[in-house]
Amino acid sequence: MSVLYCIYQIPPDCNSVFRSSTIPKEEDHADAFSLDPGFDIRSVASLARSLPAHSWEYGTASEALLELYNPSFSVFGDDPFPNIHQEVSTNNVPSLAYAQSKIAFGSGANELSDGDGATGDPASLGVSAVLLGRTDETYQDAAKRTMDYLINTAPRFSNGAISQRADVAELWADFMYMAPPFLAYYAVSTSNSSLLLETVRQCGLYRELPKIYGLWRHIVGPQLPDPGLWSTGNAWSAAGMTRVLATVMKAPRANSNSLRSKSISSLTTYIKEILDGAIDSPLDNNLLRNYLNDTSGDGHGFGEISGSTMLANVVYRMVVLRPDVFLPGYSAGQQAGSTTSKYLTWAESIRRTIGSNNHVSNNGTVAPAVDPLDWGSTTPYTAGSPEGQNFVVLMYASWRDCVLAGICAAD
Repeated sequence: MSVLYCIYQIPPDCNSVFRSSTIPKEEDHADAFSLDPGFDIRSVASLARSLPAHSWEYGTASEALLELYNPSFSVFGDDPFPNIHQEVSTNNVPSLAYAQSKIAFGSGANELSDGDGATGDPASLGVSAVLLGRTDETYQDAAKRTMDYLINTAPRFSNGAISQRADVAELWADFMYMAPPFLAYYAVSTSNSSLLLETVRQCGLYRELPKIYGLWRHIVGPQLPDPGLWSTGNAWSAAGMTRVLATVMKAPRANSNSLRSKSISSLTTYIKEILDGAIDSPLDNNLLRNYLNDTSGDGHGFGEISGSTMLANVVYRMVVLRPDVFLPGYSAGQQAGSTTSKYLTWAESIRRTIGSNNHVSNNGTVAPAVDPLDWGSTTPYTAGSPEGQNFVVLMYASWRDCVLAGICAAD
């Protein structure tokens, strides 16, 4: 009997399968920085780890560290769910050691960290809590309470979508990177196929809201409405759904292949819509604008690195996950880099732009970014954005993995 059958539905004869399974090696890459992306990624990664100071930044940094140092434990690994009961040591997984140092147990929306009124931001640490929960039930219990809060207590928008705010029903594009990847990962780790389907449904409910050329408005709701096409918000959304898609694709198959296929098709469509809209948007100095369609000169349309690099990261992941859609004509075994597409060409342009024109300083600061605490600021942020630094790390890790998969070419 296969582990691929056992994780969703655990009949009695699956116990021996779990005991005999092997976890992927913890040291995935002898050198996580084995490739040169055209800039000093080590310095960028050092700041990405040291700058975060808020719950969503901790969660994003934890995911970036996981994909950087231990990609087989991330949902982008070849087999990320080989044994849901296998202990994982923080000694060899920098992401978990980091997350363990940042998680601060609370209650309600703040089970894993102080979300400052957000429901989703603390949940960005949820995948780390699930992994840490394999050896410490305190984290396992906190992950469960986080899931319970999101599904059963958090406010809902009129269409049933889970609110990003705890005190009012309001939908933020950012939410898609914080909560759904955790909910999907928790669903697979606890054999809860209905929760996995609900997570995919939540992505669809967010996508139902009014869009422009496939791009998502930043915030819909009564408290802090922002109808603009914020670059980073669209990047959060696409990247979060890419993690959910990878989870669905890598999850052991259970009862309904048709539901699995429908989920994969829907998520791929949602991600493609955002990428198509972003790629067709006017650039500023070869970077996406802070508000993607703003060429008015009012200061909100400056080119910036956060949304640009996070969406490039999405492209590198999608050409590996769904080459049939994002890299037409590619076939396994052909020479790396011999097939391209508008998506890969665009992502490569963003990566190379980051390595030029002094976008990366001597100490690893990547600029210009949007102010991480004021998306409406017209002043490009040059002091080092915690999320922006981590987006660059995620872009590097996804490009590196694309190269190692034999699809992308190393420069």
